Amino acid sequence: MAAAPDPGPLPVLEAPGTPLDGVPVPPVERADLLLVRLPFVAPFSISSATWTCKEALVLRVEAEGAVGWGECVADPDPFYAPETTTSARHVLAEFLLPLLEPGQTFLELDARFARVRGNRMAKATVENALVDLAAKRAGVPLHELLGAGRKRVPSGISIGLQESPQALVREVASAVARGYHRVKVKVKKGKDVDYVAAVRERYPDLPLMADANGDYRLEDAGHLARLDAFGLTMIEQPLSYADLYEHSLLQRRLATPLCLDESVHDLADLRAAIDLGGCRVLNLKQGRVGGLLESIRLLRHAASRAVPVWSGGMDETGIGRAVNIHLQTVDGFTLPGDTSETSRYFHEDLVEPPVVLDADGFVEVPRGAGIGVEVVAERLGRFTLRSERLR
Repeated sequence: MAAAPDPGPLPVLEAPGTPLDGVPVPPVERADLLLVRLPFVAPFSISSATWTCKEALVLRVEAEGAVGWGECVADPDPFYAPETTTSARHVLAEFLLPLLEPGQTFLELDARFARVRGNRMAKATVENALVDLAAKRAGVPLHELLGAGRKRVPSGISIGLQESPQALVREVASAVARGYHRVKVKVKKGKDVDYVAAVRERYPDLPLMADANGDYRLEDAGHLARLDAFGLTMIEQPLSYADLYEHSLLQRRLATPLCLDESVHDLADLRAAIDLGGCRVLNLKQGRVGGLLESIRLLRHAASRAVPVWSGGMDETGIGRAVNIHLQTVDGFTLPGDTSETSRYFHEDLVEPPVVLDADGFVEVPRGAGIGVEVVAERLGRFTLRSERLR
């Protein structure tokens, strides 16, 4: 049997650099981990679960009087992602914080964190807190440490599953009245075509997208193709979280671009997804993919392949929300993200000032050093379920 032809040398795939690579990781004199719970203004539902509150791990790190904050985006349950607040606490305390050593850069720390498989939400928590601390010690806003200037961030809203198409239209009407630049609606089997049709009939020109959170299978392609009639910006994550190949097969059956979220965990996943043809838009959630360094790598690769990117949200408190807003000043975000007002989610947040929309529907990047918002001690104490000293 003849030998297979030599395909030649494989390309060398290097991760794009980031402005944080050479920044020194600040020494940590003290690290505290808090579990907080904030009631939502209204329950939030996706295809797999409903939540009535935001339960989150918050990491506080301190050095020479400066304090940095990081928020873990894991839920208390494994219904959205495998990581939970309990598993993240274990990995963060027992494996990640012990890897901190004096004199490291963020790139070196990122390489050490790679020894820990997965657990990207826990990694992002530590990295976010350390980057916030580094920016505060340098006296600069976070976006400056990311190599970006100040800019207004376009707003976007994610509307959870509703009981009826009419209820969904009412929610969308409220978002339009507030000035949001685009609307995303959650869908699932049985709550999809009629719901989207009702919104599109009322708002024929609204930038509109649908998010399924993995509720469909490839055999639903014919049904999903009915959504092509509504001129959606994208359909987000219709198939399994773990799947890249079947999304590529589904995209061949649809005119509407597919956006991947949960299927893309890192740069390798993004490269594969784009090459296969199943990722025409990327939802980038920095708290889910491991933090700011990996996010900028994903952002730059997407830009090199002309793939639009937007910043997704995880219903964060004001700590995580501020990080996401700063990140969106980096070049490469081409679509409005899940950047909503604080009052949409919480009557009281952990931080001040809250996120609000200006008259044109934009969000201002928080001013001041680091993430630019102040954690209100009284509220933090009131919403904390438990706390522990880790370092």
